[in-house]
Amino acid sequence: MPATGDGRAPAAADLPGAHDGAPVGHARNHTTTGPATATPPIPHPRSRAALASHPSHVSDPGGPAADGPADDTPLRLLVIEDDASDAQLIKAAVADSGTSIEIHWARGLDQATELLAPPAPWARRGRSRTPEFGCVLLDLAAPADLPHPSDTSDGLEGLHELLRRAPHTPVVVLTDAAGAELGAAAVAAGAQDFLLKHETDGPLLARALRYAVERKRADESQRRLVEAELRGQENARLQRHLLPTPLLDGAGLSFTRRYRPGRRRALLGGDFYDAVRTDDGAVHVVIGDVCGHGPDEAALGVALRIAWRTLVFAGLTGEALLTTLQHVLEHERRSDEIFATLCMLVIEPGGADGGPDPLGTGERARLYLAGHPAPLLLGRDHEPITLPADLAGPALGLLPCHDGQAAWPAHEVELRAGWRLLLYTDGLIEGRVGAGSRRLGQDGLADLIGDHQAAGLTRGRLVDSAIAEVEELNGGALTDDVAVLLLERSPVQLILG
Repeated sequence: MPATGDGRAPAAADLPGAHDGAPVGHARNHTTTGPATATPPIPHPRSRAALASHPSHVSDPGGPAADGPADDTPLRLLVIEDDASDAQLIKAAVADSGTSIEIHWARGLDQATELLAPPAPWARRGRSRTPEFGCVLLDLAAPADLPHPSDTSDGLEGLHELLRRAPHTPVVVLTDAAGAELGAAAVAAGAQDFLLKHETDGPLLARALRYAVERKRADESQRRLVEAELRGQENARLQRHLLPTPLLDGAGLSFTRRYRPGRRRALLGGDFYDAVRTDDGAVHVVIGDVCGHGPDEAALGVALRIAWRTLVFAGLTGEALLTTLQHVLEHERRSDEIFATLCMLVIEPGGADGGPDPLGTGERARLYLAGHPAPLLLGRDHEPITLPADLAGPALGLLPCHDGQAAWPAHEVELRAGWRLLLYTDGLIEGRVGAGSRRLGQDGLADLIGDHQAAGLTRGRLVDSAIAEVEELNGGALTDDVAVLLLERSPVQLILG
């Protein structure tokens, strides 16, 4: 861009409003009419021979945008420039760029902010919204219009303020030849590119604008990706802390648990479990399943688990506990159709002074079922046995408690030496067997566990191999939430697996 000796272009005097503070409008000899041509918003610069069929579009600030299909819309460029001669040179470069660009002028940041800010909701009613600007070309010499100027100036006050007011719009800055270092500092501060005023022609301007738009789009995509990763990490930490830590110190039990949500990239599902030992030496175990697989169901499962533990330590057990838990579910669920199945065991202490029997003999347990599959009793000298479910009550939330329709009587279970109990949710038994519609079911699971026991697998290896075979029979990963607990009397201290 050549300049005269006083730094102004010869055609500056021809610009309307160049000295009266009004925005620069259509410049003489560069005014165009008619609709935009069918060109991409920011194509590669073309030869001068093609310019006649691809004129530039210039409009006043706040003027109407070009009508037409999305791919006919030119790049809307906001130029922040208070020098009329430099404004004329920019317009000439745009006309020489071979790119469809619609120019809007602003003399300072205050005027630019009015154009960049989206209209108020009440102002948009019944009116078509003006398209957003695709890029901003900022002359670093333009007044920053700062309400509280800083005493220390680095020449980038205007850029800092623009980035604060329009953080999602790509910015290219203009500076003179002596300010190349300032241009580089502007890029480091957040601008997408910088140009030297008197060394910029049309094709270079078009390339800079196009690259600025793409660079800003890439930066925004990277920012959203980082934010999504941070949210994912935070959600994972929250979900991980919401999984329970069994409180079984002094119980003399080995406790193996496996938990697999059906939702992808989730750590929590609608299944829940917990195990605690109270001061009287009794061990309380629960496993449950909230219908559904979303985050609402996961949150409800956590609420039920925490409520269950609180009620156990408060001294409630049996039907009184389950009735209270149903009231919690009824108040916490998002709709009346939500219910939860549940299996609860209370293992009474069998040793002297209420402590665990070191030989594991003479122990008894009370089993409560609320619409949930019955556990498997894994003895050392016989095949797995499904505990009776003839006294099972309805799932929590299906029937009201106040009129006696919902009842969960206890089933007494004798636990002999070497007992092991496998508790699970229905996600483990509802997988398919082969390509047909046949499901694994409780009987199929008992046979499968028996085979793995006969192979000598115990504890974690037994559970892991069983889940792996269930998935293999299903032909892939199970889509429902799966929770599995293996509780075993052990003469040694608690072992978690």
